[in-house]
Amino acid sequence: MPQKTIPIVSEKPIVIVGCGILHKEVEFLIKKNSWNVETQFLASALHNYFDRLYNELNESLTFDESKGRETIVFYGSCHPRMDDILTKYHTLRTQGQNCIVMLLGYEKFMEELSNGAYFLLEDWALTWEPMLTECFGKNPAVIREIFHSSHKCIMALRTPCSTDFTSAAQAAADFVDLPLVWLDVSLDHLESVLNDVITRKHSSLS
Repeated sequence: MPQKTIPIVSEKPIVIVGCGILHKEVEFLIKKNSWNVETQFLASALHNYFDRLYNELNESLTFDESKGRETIVFYGSCHPRMDDILTKYHTLRTQGQNCIVMLLGYEKFMEELSNGAYFLLEDWALTWEPMLTECFGKNPAVIREIFHSSHKCIMALRTPCSTDFTSAAQAAADFVDLPLVWLDVSLDHLESVLNDVITRKHSSLS
């Protein structure tokens, strides 16, 4: 069961700095719970490029530090030096290996992963082909071989904040030549993850 969320109030908002892949869902939950939090979202494709992710996350946290703003990092273990970044800026991050774990919960994530699912969120679906070709090159056969080596289907995740991205999801699945399946996901687990990190942040400041 997701933990009960408790609105947290302070004079100065905390800034969530992190991946924009779930930006609509995060903004929705902030408004729903009246959390005194602001957001700075980075491009969702940065997880494919360690140098760019490291540099842009550092730049954002450096900026906030220069303004005397307290931060939370909305990322999983998306960079091998993530713990170093957290230590450097005296901040902490959301709990979870990645954004899909934060959304689904670890058990559901592992269940579907073991069945061969590649998880597709709306933002990735809308930028799918250029994102993949920039990362892996423009040979579709090579890209399909990469996906077929470890996945059996594309699992599109639909949240209450999703728009209709049916066509984009199907095009993404067709591009890698895998069947498309859908999973409707609530925001309960993500809400619990955000509430936890905000609570821990406030405790660290008291």
